[in-house]
Order: sequence, then C-alpha cells, then structure tokens
Amino acid sequence: MNRKIILFELNEVPWRIMERFCEWRPDSHLSKVLPMSRCYRTCAEDGGELSPWITWPSLHRGVAKEKHTITNFGQELSEIDAVYPPIWKIMKCHGISTGVCGSLHSWPLPEDAEEYAFFIPDTFAAGNEAFPPSIGSFQEFNRRMVDASPRNVSTGIPWKSAFRVLANAHGLGFRPGTLASIGSHLLSERTSKWKKTRRRSFQAVLAFDIFMKLLRSTSPPPAFTTFFTNHVASAMHRYWAATFPDDYDDFGYDAGWVETYRHEIGWTMARFDVFLGRLLDFVGQNDEYVLFVATSMGQAATSGQPVRDAVYLVDVEKFMAGLKFQPSEWTRRPAMAPRVSLVVDEGKKAVLRTALESLHIGNESVTFEEREGGFFNIHIDQSNLEGTSDMARFLGQQVPFDSIGLERVHVEDQAGQSAYHIPEGCLFVFDPKQRLPCSGCPEISTLDIAPAILRNFGIAVPSYMREPARTLIRS
Repeated sequence: MNRKIILFELNEVPWRIMERFCEWRPDSHLSKVLPMSRCYRTCAEDGGELSPWITWPSLHRGVAKEKHTITNFGQELSEIDAVYPPIWKIMKCHGISTGVCGSLHSWPLPEDAEEYAFFIPDTFAAGNEAFPPSIGSFQEFNRRMVDASPRNVSTGIPWKSAFRVLANAHGLGFRPGTLASIGSHLLSERTSKWKKTRRRSFQAVLAFDIFMKLLRSTSPPPAFTTFFTNHVASAMHRYWAATFPDDYDDFGYDAGWVETYRHEIGWTMARFDVFLGRLLDFVGQNDEYVLFVATSMGQAATSGQPVRDAVYLVDVEKFMAGLKFQPSEWTRRPAMAPRVSLVVDEGKKAVLRTALESLHIGNESVTFEEREGGFFNIHIDQSNLEGTSDMARFLGQQVPFDSIGLERVHVEDQAGQSAYHIPEGCLFVFDPKQRLPCSGCPEISTLDIAPAILRNFGIAVPSYMREPARTLIRS
C-alpha cells in the first residue's frame, strides 16, 4: 500500500547541528524522534559552488545541476520543467493530491494551480499569487519583509500588508500563541535591539501555521506535500562563529559578540523543533503518512572574521538608467540578496556585459553570470573596505558609488558568512507504523530521494533518473 508523504525541507542543516541540538535539548521532539527514524547522510552531487537554488532542484528533479542547469533564481524554467519537472508536477500529473508550500523554484504559480491541494510559491517569487488566493495577502507581506532585510533586519513593518494579514489571521491559520509570541518578541527588542535578527525566523513560524491549517483543512489531506524553511540556514551562515568559535584558526570576533549570538542557532532550531512536534502529532493521528526531513546539503565553518561593511547594488533602476536602458528594455527577476537578477533585451546584452566586466570595487572585479534569453545574475558584496573612498571604477572612470546605485552598508551584527555550503546533509524518515531505525547512518545521494518517493506512489521512475540505491519507505 502506498504511503502519504510530508517532505519537510530544512535548508542546509548538517548532522552536526542536529546532534548538537539534541545535546542542548535532550527532551526535544528531535531528540525523541531520531532514535525511531531511519537516518541518512546525504551527499549533493552538484559540481562547482553549491547553493540552495541549485541543490534543491537537484533533489526535486532527481538530476544534478549539470543536467537541470538551474543556477539562479529568476531563470526561465518552462523548457527545463518540460524535460526535468519537479516532483510536485510529476505527482499532480499522475493524479496524486499534492500541496506545495515555499519550495524553491515553485514560482511562477502554475496555470493549473487549482488542481493542487494548495500551492504557495517560494519567498523569492516575483508576485503574490498563491492558491488558494486568500494566501496572497501573506505572500505580499512575506516578500516585503524579505526585501527589507537583506543584510540588516529592518525594524520597519509594511503596515498596509500587515493589516491585511491580521484581518485574515484566523482564516490563514495563525494560532493565538504565535501572535502572542510575536508581540512578546517585539517588546523584547526594545531592551535587546540585537534580537531583531530573529524576525527572519518568525516569518517561517507564520508560514508553518498556514501550512498546518491547509494540511488539516484540506479534505482529504494531500497525499504528498512539501514545506520549505531557510530560517536555521540563515542563522548558521551568520552565527556559526559564535556557536563554534574553536572551529577557526584565525578568529576576529570579541567575547562580547560571541556571548550575544552564541545561542542563535539553537534558538532557530528550537523553532524547528516546535514545527517537528506538530508534524509528529499529525502523523501520529494520521499514520498513513511518513515524514521526511531533508536538508539538500549542509554547512561548515569558513571565515571567523567580522564583516563591518559591505557594498550592495541597492538602486538597480539608477544603474540601468545610467547605461541608457529604457524601462521597457529590462526586467528585474527574483534573487537572494546580495545577488541581483535581470533579463535584458537581446540587443542590449553586450551593453550590460561590457559594463559589468568593467566594474571594480576596492580593486576587486564584480562577478556575474550570463545565461540564455538575456538573463544576468550579478553578485556585488565587497566587504570591509575601510580606508577606501566610496568610489568604483566603471567604464574606464572613477565614479561615486551613489551615481551608479551602489551603497556601502554598515553591517550591524558584523556577521558575514562564518559558515558556508558543503555537500553533506541530512535526511531522516519517520514512519509512525515502523518506529525502527536503520543500521547506522548510511550515505545516500540527494538524487535518490525523488525516485524513491515516486516509487512509493507506484509511479515509474523516469529514464533520466536513476533507480534509488535504497528503499526509503518500507511497505
């Protein structure tokens, strides 16, 4: 008999964090469920630099980057989807009731969205569309909050969007406890201003309330569903150095910084643990379900040096106008800051390419990627430029940052990327009917996960995928 599956996508969390959290919280849901789960060490097979917008489509499509060729948000995916569709499209096409909540590259909202149980695109969508349409108010609020806090978390709140969300709080599924905890947190920021960094996690808390409301209220509940969260990964990038200062030979943070932020990864994991507890309750009451928790890859220590400032491209319109682009000749696509993605008219590609090749900040060239269809992904993030003026070399001249849309941003928490992506990640599978772990923690490829899920539903594994090396769900 086929089992229903919840795929919880806990972005980039390695086993080291899972195991350390169990030491910190021995009574946590995670501590209790892991001994009853089948645990695997996953490996991302994608070549080159890893990123979540690469490794998640590999997991979802059962092929590595070299085949699916997805390397950035905002790429045109229609042709790629036709050849290597994500797992939720395969499920829906085979008549499997499917729900999607925030999985990467789930935008744009599909034309047949009403054929899904629910469909909420990721937070890097270029629009607020969702199914059911009532979720659109939250999508707008969520996207505005993401856009406002790329490096420093904004204390501002988009009140019009927030009021629309609050007016529909019950319909969206927000629990009173969630709203109370947000209110309590906002009060705590008055005395501990550094805690505003936790706002990123509360966006995930609100999204999970919506997900659980949809999961429980859809009749019958979808047979396959996904939920994605980046909140732990975000904290690991910034505060790994505070949690694991001994990982670094060259460590530049002072004791006060370490003391302030050393619990942040644990705090974000505690939010996940609440999500996990609610999911365990659900699958306990509905034991036809199996819970998958996957991370697509992991993180490990990189630099232990503070980042005091960084240069961002904050005014894309000014940058493009300076190159004599008309508004009709380019469009902006979603991207994770500090990256900027654009699509320009075919006849203007050389203009943008030449400009980017000429752009140097603090004697460093700017990196960018050009793809078919006039797509450009631009990465400007030069940091710690003390002692240099706010000038860039651009098209053979020295120009002020602000004349071309650049800005030197003071980094309030001095956190850079003290941890970065590694191929090794996690997967654990909890089956309420068979609470027995597998022997040890064997290694599998992330490319094995999609075909194993398809096999569970009796769907033939496409020829471009390989047959999974292990049976992840026991009959």
